[in-house]
Amino acid sequence: MKTPAVFEQAEKLSFKLDGQTIRGHRWLPKNPPVKRILILHGYESSSKKFSNYISAFIKKGYEVIAFDAPAHGESGGKEINLPLYVKMIDAIFKRFGPIESFMGHSFGGLAIAHFIETVPHDAGTKIALIAPATETKTSIDIFFQFLGLDEEVRREFDAMIIERTGNPPTYFSVRRAMNHISASVMWVHDEDDDITPISDVLKVKRDNPSNVKFIFTKDLGHRKIYRDEGVMDSVVDFL
Repeated sequence: MKTPAVFEQAEKLSFKLDGQTIRGHRWLPKNPPVKRILILHGYESSSKKFSNYISAFIKKGYEVIAFDAPAHGESGGKEINLPLYVKMIDAIFKRFGPIESFMGHSFGGLAIAHFIETVPHDAGTKIALIAPATETKTSIDIFFQFLGLDEEVRREFDAMIIERTGNPPTYFSVRRAMNHISASVMWVHDEDDDITPISDVLKVKRDNPSNVKFIFTKDLGHRKIYRDEGVMDSVVDFL
């Protein structure tokens, strides 16, 4: 994709993570920043797809940081998984933080939730989740159904996840992580999302978390939702 003009104004950043070069950008305001925000993209995406958000936050006086996840965009590597994505966020937080505001789409939203629950924070921390990958188990279910794989393969697959991470697929869940998150959260999700189903989100809503504001859209699906001008305005105003 063509590099958005706003990226030509950015400071280029990089660091090593597990032997791979992770690349990103930072935009510093002319005056002391109102807040520092980290933008995180989803699977098979990149930070450059969020240039409109970056421009909007710059106008609001934010310091904006955006990195490409391993094996995505300008970053090195050949694979991505949730523990690695969370490890990247932790490295960014330690190098360029503290960070008070976070915005993530899809896989990036899941990674934010799993990072935030591990660090001290309070209601002053703000998180905007746009169509987050709510339940990893659901993603695996869809994958197995699509390929027509049987239960024996599924058991072996789940066992491999437990062996590699020490946790079952159900652990990798925004709903579970929300039990340990006190940040102020805006959650935007489309009713017609065919990647991260609304049914998983409604379970979180029924939990009635007092720190989460839900916004539901229609006919935007999983990818159009973050490009929608109304959604962008709501997210920017919230943060």
